Amino acid sequence: MICAIAVALTLAGCAAEGSIAPLPTGAGFDYQLGGSYPAPAGVTILTRDSTAQPVAGLYNICYVNGFQTQGGDKSFWLTKHPNLVLRSASGKPVFDAGWPDEMILDVSTAAKRTNITAVMDATIDRCRAKGFQAIEFDNLDSYSRSHHAFTLASNIAAAKLFVERAHADGLAAAQKNTAELGSRGRDQVHFDFAVAEECYRYTECAAYTKVYGARVLDIEYTDDLRGTFAHDCAAASIPPMTILRDRDLLPRGATGYVYQRC
Repeated sequence: MICAIAVALTLAGCAAEGSIAPLPTGAGFDYQLGGSYPAPAGVTILTRDSTAQPVAGLYNICYVNGFQTQGGDKSFWLTKHPNLVLRSASGKPVFDAGWPDEMILDVSTAAKRTNITAVMDATIDRCRAKGFQAIEFDNLDSYSRSHHAFTLASNIAAAKLFVERAHADGLAAAQKNTAELGSRGRDQVHFDFAVAEECYRYTECAAYTKVYGARVLDIEYTDDLRGTFAHDCAAASIPPMTILRDRDLLPRGATGYVYQRC
């Protein structure tokens, strides 16, 4: 079965049959990692956490923290898979300074990458079983926080395993950030599209659109705009599927919630 891209199509059936539904282009998009709420009018692409539910009739992207531990999972990793957590010279787990409840996973060897992928199997399968059409593996740039324990090449090798596993489940796979990956994301890892945060703010959008064309989703944040959002949307370099969100990705109705799209 070849999955057509149409809002009316019940896309959940595509992943169940093992085929991969491509990301729609020119579509409305929302990023709901801070809590689920009804999709705004005109939205046909929706990202939610793997613990949340997709929405029938939309193109749903499942968020998975692939290269670092998810908040609240510290005990699971340290108890069940302590050797897969990156350690400092003193043997202590290495945390992401920006997200201090997330430990960095050690992708430095082929054996560890294979074992990390095996742990991720249950989450990837859960995304498929729930009816998501795609998956986003976050923190592809964890090498930059590894204190030189491993390099981008190790992240690429791990990402390739993740993507192979997602594709086997009939899920498209997104490159998350990491503009320095260039065409290797498409040609070596076989990512299907890109999800970028603040690519316009950091003048990185071309690094994604040169590789993925219109298949780029960009999230800009209210606390770090280069200009007004309307001004930014008019820029030739910004991906058409760009949205503005509050930094905490709050659900609609919460104080501080912001959602706009180009």
